[in-house]
Amino acid sequence: MSAQINKSKAQTTTDSSKKYLKRSEVEAQRQADYLAEQQAIEEARLAKLERKRKYEEDEAERNREREEKRQRLAEESRKRREEEEEEAERKRRKKLGLPELPPKKKDGEKEDTPLPEGEDDIPDEELVTKLRELDEPARLFGESHRQRLRRYNRLTGRSVSGTPAPVLSDGPIPTVLQLVPEAEMKVPPKPPKDAAGRKFLFRQLASYFTMVLREWEMALAQRPVEVKTSFQGKAAYNAMVQARENMRPLFKKLEKGELEESILEPVVEIVKAAQERRYVDANDGYLRLSIGKAAWPIGVTMVGIHERSAREKLHESDKGSAHIMSDEVTRKFLQSIKRCLSFAQTRWPPDDQLQLMG
Repeated sequence: MSAQINKSKAQTTTDSSKKYLKRSEVEAQRQADYLAEQQAIEEARLAKLERKRKYEEDEAERNREREEKRQRLAEESRKRREEEEEEAERKRRKKLGLPELPPKKKDGEKEDTPLPEGEDDIPDEELVTKLRELDEPARLFGESHRQRLRRYNRLTGRSVSGTPAPVLSDGPIPTVLQLVPEAEMKVPPKPPKDAAGRKFLFRQLASYFTMVLREWEMALAQRPVEVKTSFQGKAAYNAMVQARENMRPLFKKLEKGELEESILEPVVEIVKAAQERRYVDANDGYLRLSIGKAAWPIGVTMVGIHERSAREKLHESDKGSAHIMSDEVTRKFLQSIKRCLSFAQTRWPPDDQLQLMG
């Protein structure tokens, strides 16, 4: 008991010469002890954070070294595998009597396509000067000298062989097909069989769709500003832009003459009906082209365990199948043709109101 009393007296007594202590002195001593304790806690916390930071730095360094080692081993393994494959190919060629492999280019040396015969090369400094004279960028990002030369030849109207390049039209969809005037756009009822007739037919189709797209764009540009900025106005403009972009593959097929006969004949029928302002008939031709005449079974088609003969007729022929289901590109430009028909009946309304599409 006396030991505990003496211990408490020793803690409260700071000066043996003083018999009594002021309350302010006791409070100051308590504050000093508290600040010392808080400082010790803060130092411990900072020391702990320093140890953690150092551990994280060491761990990141170890991870970086492991990643570098892994990449180095992977690169060495790749090079060793390529050397083994090259050696095996060299042995195979030697065994079969084939010519040897060309020497590999060193690392960092870019492989460029050699210039074809008939094309003159231009020094890079002179080529840059000529491009600047044409108000074109001297160099594009990642562009090689060969690509820069091809860009200059395309701008100056020269092809790779040095002959004059075909001139692109200035319509909504630039094409190398020579567009015909409006008086010659009327297409025949059936596609011709001879090459010259088909080429002229492709020019007629490209000219008609170019005229429709140009009129569509001009009609949208002539709207009031409040209509253009409205939600419906922006949607109409986006529909026109989407139809124009989706018809680019059709123009490419017309340029190359690679449009399938099963698509060309219905397209000619649609265009002829639209030119004669028979939009209902044109819509019927579009439905036959897009949906087709194939049987679309609805409901229960097989109620027994045996295959029925009528069931086989659903898929025995592909004549009535829909071309819109063949691929995405075909589906998009066929839908663009339908949008052109919808605009054409508002731009060139029919004399017979019964020929208006719904």
